[in-house]
Amino acid sequence: MADQVSGAAAKTRAVEAASGEHGRTVIDDAVVAKIAGIATREVEGVYALGGGAARVVGAIRDALNSTDLTQGVSVEVGERQVAADITIVAAYPVSLQKVAADVRAAVYRAMEELVGMEVAEVNVTVNDVHIPSDDEDDAEEARVR
Repeated sequence: MADQVSGAAAKTRAVEAASGEHGRTVIDDAVVAKIAGIATREVEGVYALGGGAARVVGAIRDALNSTDLTQGVSVEVGERQVAADITIVAAYPVSLQKVAADVRAAVYRAMEELVGMEVAEVNVTVNDVHIPSDDEDDAEEARVR
């Protein structure tokens, strides 16, 4: 039983940003990751989040109306700081450096404004570029009978 309690405590490294005399606020790591994922999806030039396998699973979830907003997002939450690793697919033709910088800025803003924590770092990995003609090829194959 004690192992289960310590395991649960490790999973919920509490963000105690608004502690006071009336109690404390605990924000779960999954919530921090979700906020980072939402902020990333709002950046122009981001086509998708996650690597190849994650995107396949994400497509299945989307088909079932169960989108995972933390796909492609990994966070490490400390007592006062948060660090995030974001994996994206960029839309072609965009400046990859600009998209990465915009993602970094959006996640910084979201962590500071919504979560109330200092950001140690935001690492962005661009693992693919989406070319619109890829979708057109799929549509042509679907027309063949």
